[in-house]
Amino acid sequence: MEAVTRMVADRPVVIFSRTTCCMSHTIKTLISGFGANPTVYELDEIQDGQQVERELQQMGCKPSVPAVFIGQQLIGGPNQIMTLQVKNQLVPMLMRAGAIWI
Repeated sequence: MEAVTRMVADRPVVIFSRTTCCMSHTIKTLISGFGANPTVYELDEIQDGQQVERELQQMGCKPSVPAVFIGQQLIGGPNQIMTLQVKNQLVPMLMRAGAIWI
């Protein structure tokens, strides 16, 4: 989990994704739509992508992508993000993390 911890450090929003994953695209679009500029790691394009994917699975991400961290905290995948959105809790969370300003 060392690689993941290092990758999310000091970044308000990090999304672990795959270029071919439609749910990853949806989550990136949703979060970017609020004005956030998430750091996105495409696991099928980065050098240690398979190791990072194993770490995400060890952290409880199943499936491993998309995996969203807000304020260096693992929030989860698309179900968790959409639940936060429906409950109007996603924007306040992004604001607290310093990812957006309104």
